Order: sequence, then structure tokens, then C-alpha cells
Amino acid sequence: MADLAGKVALVTGSSSGIGAGVARRLAAEGMRVVVNSVRSVDEGESLAAELEGATYLQADVADQAQAVDLVQRTVDRMGGLDVLVNNAGTTVRIPHADLEAASPDIWRRIFDVNVIGTWQLTVAAMPHLKASGDGSVINVTSLAGVRPTGSSIPYAASKAALNHLTRLLAAVVGPEVRVNAVAPGLISTPWTADWDDTHAAVQAMAPLRRSGEPDDMAEVVLALLRSRYTTGEVWISDGGMHLR
Repeated sequence: MADLAGKVALVTGSSSGIGAGVARRLAAEGMRVVVNSVRSVDEGESLAAELEGATYLQADVADQAQAVDLVQRTVDRMGGLDVLVNNAGTTVRIPHADLEAASPDIWRRIFDVNVIGTWQLTVAAMPHLKASGDGSVINVTSLAGVRPTGSSIPYAASKAALNHLTRLLAAVVGPEVRVNAVAPGLISTPWTADWDDTHAAVQAMAPLRRSGEPDDMAEVVLALLRSRYTTGEVWISDGGMHLR
């Protein structure tokens, strides 16, 4: 995908934060982007209106029927699908030592969105990605899936599952489709806006002395799309925090 112009990319959970940063960056490369969210419809429609050739589609990736329909509407509206960026995710902030607070219901909701949602959307998209001839899936995971950190244990476990899912899929869908992941550290988004203590810790400890920005992750996504001999990789992008 050295030349991305005209390719179609579906970016889930892209009305703000990392997803919005990725949508903007891919559109800047001439890609036709589908912006998605389950809520924040006004924000999603506004972002799509900013980007040439973009459109907005509302859907909850955790709902199988909606996930399948999202892929079909994307193909119907855009004429195909070349890139799927599985960015939609959720969490609950729970201290890791508070085992009782991480209830089974919380586990189910986080895995429904982060893991099962990614799985069913990818399965629905796979025939279209294979037909593209140069299809690519990029999963947005987390440093929490690599190291024992993160907003909660259920969240971290879900991201570890996504990292392994990335490798498992890459092993079986080539050569037509490549599957990679970006594992961000702490990123400045509306989601983390009030995590002052965590941002301060990163700024004090990480070699690059700052939290990441959505544009930082968008650059990694772009690099993975252009790396045509790379599949099954989980690219940690955390300002060096994993070294601490």
C-alpha cells in the first residue's frame, strides 16, 4: 500500500481520540475513510464532513448484526474495503488490587467490545479485504496488553487477547491480507483527560517525557499500512515507557 490514494478504510471508534487522528491522517493520504462510533454521532458526522471523500456510519461493533451491517454498508457506499482499523474499545478504571470491583459484568462488557467486537468485524470484513488484493487489518491494542499495567485488569487482559489475536489472524489470512497492531502507551484523548496522576507519572518516567498524542498513533498506523512485508507484528508506541 505504498500508494494509499483512493483506498477505502473503515476506522471504528473514530469520532474522537486515536480513531479521529487515524481517520484524519489516512484521509490526508487520499484514502476514503468511513468514520464510525456507537455514540457521539454529531462528532462523527462533523469529522466526516471535514474529510474529503469520507462518510459516517453509526454502529455498535459489540453487536454482531450491527458489525456485519457496518461492513456491508461500508462496501455498498464506498465500493469496497481495503483497510480495517479496529480502534473501538472501552474500559473501566479500577485499581488492580480491587478484585471485587472487577465484576463479571465488567469483564463481559469490556471483552464484548474490545475482543469479540474486533473479531466479528474482522470476520465480516475478511472477504472484502481479500478481494482488495492488498487488504490490511490494524488492531489498536495497548501497552497494557504487553506489561502488567493499564486502567483495569479486565482491560489489560482484553488487550493481551487482541495482541495474540493479531498474530493468530496474520498466520492464516496471508498472503492477501496483512494483520498488525499498534500498542499505545498513555495517549492524550478525551477519554484520559482527567487522568492527571497517570499523565504525570508518564512524564516523569518515560524516556520521551510526555504522553502520546493521537497523531503519534496515526503515524504508526500509516507506517504499518506501507510496510508490505510486515504482518503479525505488535508495534509498541509508548514514548519508551515499556523500558521502565
